[in-house]
Order: sequence, then C-alpha cells, then structure tokens
Amino acid sequence: MTEDQLLAVLHDAASAAIEATMLSGDYAMVDQGRGQHAADVAADDAAVAVLVGAGLGVLSEESGRHHADRPVTAVLDPLDGSSNAARGLPWYATSVCAVDDEGPLAAVVVNQVSGTRYEAVRGGGARRDGEVITPSAVTELGDALVGLSGLPPGWLGWHQFRALGAVALDLCAVAEGRFDGYLDCSPSAHGPWDYLGGMLVCQEAGAVVEDAIGRDLVVLDHGARRTPIAAGTSALLAEALAARRTFPV
Repeated sequence: MTEDQLLAVLHDAASAAIEATMLSGDYAMVDQGRGQHAADVAADDAAVAVLVGAGLGVLSEESGRHHADRPVTAVLDPLDGSSNAARGLPWYATSVCAVDDEGPLAAVVVNQVSGTRYEAVRGGGARRDGEVITPSAVTELGDALVGLSGLPPGWLGWHQFRALGAVALDLCAVAEGRFDGYLDCSPSAHGPWDYLGGMLVCQEAGAVVEDAIGRDLVVLDHGARRTPIAAGTSALLAEALAARRTFPV
C-alpha cells in the first residue's frame, strides 16, 4: 500500500480505538498485574481488527503479537495513559506506529480528549492536524521545560518540569515545541508501543530521541523495555542524557 493509504489505515485504527473507549467507559481493572482496564481491552479489540484487516501485523500492549510474518507491523497502544482516562485527567491517547524492516515508517498519535491528531511518515515530516510542526531551539537544560515520566532522585537541572502521564503525547509535545525535552526517569519501564509513535513524530519534526543507555529503541518484542529521552536539539539531548545517567536506568 502507499504511504497515504497506510496513514489512512492508522488513522482508521485510532478512530476505532477512540470510539470503543468512549462506548466502553469501563475502567474496571481486568488485570491488576498489567494495569489493564476493560476500556483498554475494548479499544484494543477495535483497533487490532482494523489493522489486521488491512493486512498489517500488530504488536499491541494489550494483546501481544498478531501475524508476525507480515512485512509491516503496527505497534499499538490503544489507550496510552489509561490511568489518566480512568480518573478523568485529560491527557491520554491512542498511538500506532507502522514498522518495516528499515524501522518506523508511519505513525499516528491522537489525543483522545482534544481530538488533536499527530502524524508522521519517514522522510516526510510531521504534522499536527495537517499543519507542519517543529521543535523548540532550546539548547541548555537550565532553560528547558521538560516532561517527566517516573520519579527522579532530585532536581536534574531543568528550568521547569511537568509530569502528565502519557508518553506518546509527551513526545509529541517535544515535537511541536510545547516541551523542550522529555526525561524518562523510570528504570526501563516503557514498551515500544509507548514511545515509537511519538518518537517518529519527534524525528520527522526535527527533534532527537535516544535510549538513556544507547539501546535500540526500535524493537518488536513484547517483553522489551526502554528508557527514551527526547529533546528539540542535539545539545539539549546531550545534557538530558547526562542527567538521566546519574541514577539507575
């Protein structure tokens, strides 16, 4: 399929997940160990049906791997920030990133509250609701507003921080310059579905993303966990990585 057709499928899958989340409205815990709500499962069922029906493989946080033999795999988080959703905190999303043998190919991240849609295609830039986005030009951590996930041991040198609770949206905020950077302060806690969509949006917007200790972020293993760090500039990323490496990854 063409890049435009692939993006359309990703948008359709996100729309299906969002509709299923709204129709479900059920945040009862169905798997306490995995933090899985009934709404997560409903959103996953809807999105996976669209993706598999379009001929894609899927790696989903909620249901694992589907059709691993297919050449393009859609890495899916049907409800990123489900704890926020359960408590009515307006920062949660659906994220889906298509990955081929060369890496991330196309991504869609949709803020389920505002309806704002981010999309990116490898080599084609990044957009928010159809408009091209670019990151901030901040180069020093002491001047930066950063997004956090997890609890750091103390102040790491930023100007200000926010901890909002949905990695996909946090990374898109870096891509569009609302955050200057993003620091994952949790110890290797995020799966590829959490960050791959937002990572491609960042990269195509001109921001930079790395794992805190240099591991490959593009993995299709349901058990893999990484520590993504992002910034609008390479100089800021270097400072952010140095700060994050001062405590266990």
